[in-house]
Amino acid sequence: MRKHATLAALALCALGGSLSAVNAADLADAGVEAAAVPFVDEVNTTELPRFQPSLEVEAEDALTAPEEALEEIGEGRASWYGAQFAGRRTASGERFNPEELTAAHRTLPFGSLVRVTHASTGKSVVVRINDRGPFHGNRVIDLSKAAAEQIGIRSSGSGFVELALLNS
Repeated sequence: MRKHATLAALALCALGGSLSAVNAADLADAGVEAAAVPFVDEVNTTELPRFQPSLEVEAEDALTAPEEALEEIGEGRASWYGAQFAGRRTASGERFNPEELTAAHRTLPFGSLVRVTHASTGKSVVVRINDRGPFHGNRVIDLSKAAAEQIGIRSSGSGFVELALLNS
């Protein structure tokens, strides 16, 4: 436990924080003597990059990816699902939000970014795979309501699309 608390305190310092933010009582609770952790009053953050954790890649960033980063993976009919599934757990374990740019695919790994292009209009959207499906008909992908709106298939319920996997 002591080793972990010391490492956590040093990591705070390395990430541009200050050990003055670490409460001595917290250190004592973790079994670490305050003298065992070097005290740094200030850290020169201009030399250290700030750590900004991100659990997901922004779809907007993926839209600006160069065409070479795309691998065409097929085409077919896309459908969408929305409010009736809001809040339910997806196959990846996260809660479904119809307002996010996500999709269900039978085989792609969770977290994959896929450009979905409506074949007749040319409109496209980048979605993150977070669920499994579609499980009916000859559909290749199920889009969230927000993604379906962006490419113009919400009102019709489905449309013919081309899929491209973004290589990371």
